Amino acid sequence: MLLTLGMIMDMAALILICTPIFQPIVVGFGMDPVHFGIMMMNLGLGLCTPPVGACCLVVLPIQRAVKTIWPFYIAMFCALMLVTFIPSISMALPNWIES
Repeated sequence: MLLTLGMIMDMAALILICTPIFQPIVVGFGMDPVHFGIMMMNLGLGLCTPPVGACCLVVLPIQRAVKTIWPFYIAMFCALMLVTFIPSISMALPNWIES
């Protein structure tokens, strides 16, 4: 849901809107709040995707930017899936600092 929202709205506005709504829900399901904050990375990935693709419009025309960004988008998406579905990856450093 965050990835889809990130495609159509600005990241800063979505953080202000979505965090107070989703954070109590995910904590209720037993997710660590730090892991939820890392999962907000979905919004940053949405900035690189069409139809809005705010980051793509900075330098290049959208057609050229979309052609060149696919390898990076795939790598970011794979990293996002790993962090989302294997919480021990994203929680390793906070757990290490805490102990």
